Amino acid sequence: MWREWGEPLLMAAVIAIAIRTFVVGPYKIPTGSMRPTLIEGDRIFVDKWSYHFRLPKRGEIIVFRYPPDPKKDFVKRLIAFGGEEVVIQGGHVFINGQKFDQLVGVTEHYYYNRKDWEYGREGEVIQVPIDSFFVLGDNSAQSSDSRNWGFVPKRNLVGRAFVIWWPLRRMGVLH
Repeated sequence: MWREWGEPLLMAAVIAIAIRTFVVGPYKIPTGSMRPTLIEGDRIFVDKWSYHFRLPKRGEIIVFRYPPDPKKDFVKRLIAFGGEEVVIQGGHVFINGQKFDQLVGVTEHYYYNRKDWEYGREGEVIQVPIDSFFVLGDNSAQSSDSRNWGFVPKRNLVGRAFVIWWPLRRMGVLH
């Protein structure tokens, strides 16, 4: 009897755990830092596989281990790569001197500057270290991101957020 249904169930459980660990994982959005793209309570799937074969693309929504506390996962939009210069000036982001306005799905491109932020003060040139990323939340006024705590090391990358699966009324592919 065990061999008839026990082994297939055990094998299915092992495969499901492997897929969740290495290929696709579910995440719940805890804050409004990515509004309007992602809102509190949204549940997303994260592709953990593709970044083993390619680098993330500028503008993608990534999940990563929070540098000050790697036990926490954060979700933000990738803005700049290692070796690039970022300037936040007049409410806009410039990468290597070029205005960055490729944010898909973001209704407001204005990035606020606060004097107490470590990085991203008005007009300050930020050099992104090699093998690191500069990330911002879409809801810049309410986001703890690279302006506050610095850069995301490449090794902290978990994957690419690619779909909202819950709630059903918000279900859709992320850009």
